This record gives sequence, C-alpha cells and structure tokens, in this order.
Amino acid sequence: MTGEAGVGDYLALLKPTVMQLVVFTGFVGLVVAPGGINPFIALIAVACIAIGAGGSAALNMWYDSDIDAIMSRTQNRPIPSGRMTREEALVFGTVLSVFSVALLGLATNWIAAGWLAFTIFFYVVIYTMWLKRSTPQNIVIGGAAGAFPPIVGWAAVTGTVSLESVVLFLIIFLWTPPHFWALALYKQSDYGAAGVPMMPNVKGNQSTKVQIFVYTLLLAASAMLPTVLGFAGWIYTTVAVVTGLSFSYLSWRLLLTREDVAMRKSARSLFTYSLSYLFIVFFAFMTDNLLTRFGTFG
Repeated sequence: MTGEAGVGDYLALLKPTVMQLVVFTGFVGLVVAPGGINPFIALIAVACIAIGAGGSAALNMWYDSDIDAIMSRTQNRPIPSGRMTREEALVFGTVLSVFSVALLGLATNWIAAGWLAFTIFFYVVIYTMWLKRSTPQNIVIGGAAGAFPPIVGWAAVTGTVSLESVVLFLIIFLWTPPHFWALALYKQSDYGAAGVPMMPNVKGNQSTKVQIFVYTLLLAASAMLPTVLGFAGWIYTTVAVVTGLSFSYLSWRLLLTREDVAMRKSARSLFTYSLSYLFIVFFAFMTDNLLTRFGTFG
C-alpha cells in the first residue's frame, strides 16, 4: 500500500466529531477555573487540547487499522481504504501528541501538560492497545481518557486539580458507558465481526440494557453534584434535572424493548440524545458560573 493521503485524510485521522466534545469540555474546565488567564494563552491551551486529542485519535487509527477494515462504519477511514499508510498515521499522531504536550507545558504549566500527556497515554495504550480488545469493560475503564479534558483545562489556569474539575470528570466518565453501549447495541454485528468484546456481544442485549439504565441513573445523580456541593446555581440545576430525566426515560424505554428492530431503533435514539447531553450540561454549567462570577446572579 503506497498511500495517497490528502489534507482531508489527515483531518479525518483527528476524528473531528469526537474532538469537538473533547475540546468543548476542556474549554469549559478552563473558563470556569478561578483566577485569570491571558486570552491568547487560553487560546493556545485549547488548541493544545485539540491537537493532543487529534494526535491520540491518529494513533488509535494507526493501531486499530486491522479492525477498522472489518467494521462497516470505519472501512472508509484513511488507512483501511488505502489512502494512507500506517506509518504515515503513526508519525503524524506521534508528532501532534508530543508537540501538544510540550507547547501546553511551555505556555501554561507542566501540571496541565502532564495531565494532557497522561490522557493521550491512557487513550492510546491503556484503552486502544489493551482494554478495547480484551474486556467488555473496555468502555467503562477506557472512558476515563475522554473525561480528563476538564481537568486539563482547569489545571492550565490554576496549576492544580480541584473538586470541581473532578466532578466534571465524573460526569463524563459515567456518561461514556450508556453512550457507547447504545451504539454497540445497534452496531454489534460490526464489533462481533472485528472481535471487539463489546458488552452486547459478550453479555447479551438484556444485560447491556440493564447496565445502560444503571449507569444513566448514576450519571443523572452525578450531574446534581455541582448543585449539592455548592458550585452551581439554579440555571445549571434546572438543565441538569431536565436532561437527566430525559436521559433516564430514554434508557428506561430501551430497557423495556424486546423486539430486535424496536430495540435497535430505541438504542439509536438514546445514542443520538447522548451526543447532545454533555454539550447541554457543560454549557449550562459554564453559563451559570460565568453569570454568577460577573454578578448577574449573586
């Protein structure tokens, strides 16, 4: 395979859809952190989170190119389609990852850079190389990689990790299983063909639906922690209650489905809703904090 990659293929390696959520949650962590940060430095920090996320995504595609070639939703990615070699993706991902960590450390502090480096390591080595192909708990444990960005953003401003940033981490961490298991329910033939032990393929649909519902309840409860711990007001609380109830209803509806077609349709609905859930909750948290900080609600 010679590889004839264009600019679009290198962009595809970054998983831009996934990166949007990673960058946004990291941005929220940066914005709500106490203390000030120069706007230009803040822009560099957000860019570093984006570049680091893109670099780790490229390394993920490098390592997973064999199973990407089997799964229908990933067959057209740059490597399995033949437009790019694995070596090109490896070099590209490595350069971006190292550059993002070094630049973040120089621009902000090495605590934030250390967390970004650990995030990349966790996603590439712990999740992609180890957990993904070895256990149906891959998403549960590996989901931590996608939950670190708020901690990175917070540390970029403060040089520390606080209870607030850990709570934001927890919300994303608990969101990950119902989000990805809903996808796995209607894409389980793909995962089965690729030999990836996703929960529906290993434990069955019913067990997966029960676990989705349990994690959704835990997620809804964790989303109330900012209110309970006193660092969110009524705007966030209202949004967290409404979105949590909606998520719980969709999970409950999925749990009750028995017929295969209906189950796949319900799982797709839950997955689609989960895509917007974190954006809504984190945007509400940021808005609430900013309004309180600047005295609109005080």
